[in-house]
Amino acid sequence: MASVLSPLRQSYRYFQRQAHESPVIFFSCVLGLVGPAMVIAVPPVRRSWGWKPAEPIPTSYPLPKRPRQPVQGYEDE
Repeated sequence: MASVLSPLRQSYRYFQRQAHESPVIFFSCVLGLVGPAMVIAVPPVRRSWGWKPAEPIPTSYPLPKRPRQPVQGYEDE
């Protein structure tokens, strides 16, 4: 049984050492491991608290509902 848990024990020791010697690598690994779990866990929690997505941004300018008149003046003859 000890040989099965040996990689986990070595990984724990590695992360413990990295947390003290170079915390940037440690926190990068933590964020890399937590990220996929957050993709699955966060959207249902947000929906349960009443979050609604924002309205989509308009992609065109709304035209008035009237006949368009040609522009005159400033050398537009």
